[in-house]
Amino acid sequence: MTSRSERRPPRRAVAASARTRQPTEVRRRLIVEAAVPIIAERGTKAVGVREVAAAAGVSVGTVTYHFESVQEVLSEAMVLHIERYYAALSDAAGQATSGAEGLRLLIDALFTEDTDRHWRMWFDYWNAGERDQAFARGQAERYENWHGEIRALVERGRTEGEFHCDDPADFALRFSALADGLALRRLRQVPALTVADARRHLRRFVDAELRG
Repeated sequence: MTSRSERRPPRRAVAASARTRQPTEVRRRLIVEAAVPIIAERGTKAVGVREVAAAAGVSVGTVTYHFESVQEVLSEAMVLHIERYYAALSDAAGQATSGAEGLRLLIDALFTEDTDRHWRMWFDYWNAGERDQAFARGQAERYENWHGEIRALVERGRTEGEFHCDDPADFALRFSALADGLALRRLRQVPALTVADARRHLRRFVDAELRG
């Protein structure tokens, strides 16, 4: 009978650099992933290194070993969340059967009961740009990409004969500004704004601008 040890395939040698580098990358990623939901729930100002360590299931020392400060963790967590969020929006819009449907899908995805957490992180990310040039550059790039996606949907709808628009780029700028303003109103609730009303305002804007 073949022993268990004999049935095991031989282990391949792993370079020392790979053995030391991978755990660091994995640990950093786990810590950042764990920080995302607590930032979304509380905001960056209410999250400290102890909260991050507890959420990640590691010691405070592990966090401080892998990151220079809790702000570095929070920064990477915000960027990770925002990249995922807008990638999901882009995927949804890309699968739409028309430009008009794509805009409808974007509006529905921008305002849900769950996206309040996203908007809280977005405004923290936005405010961080006042203090950090790297954040400011990231914001500018994110807005440029976001405007480009909206513009592409408008141009598609125009080609399909559903939209009438002389300047899709200008529309994209004003659409995103309205969405940001509604999101801020939604978070502050002064005056109160429901998800349904936020969507309705954006849809009316689309109809007035592109179908009027």
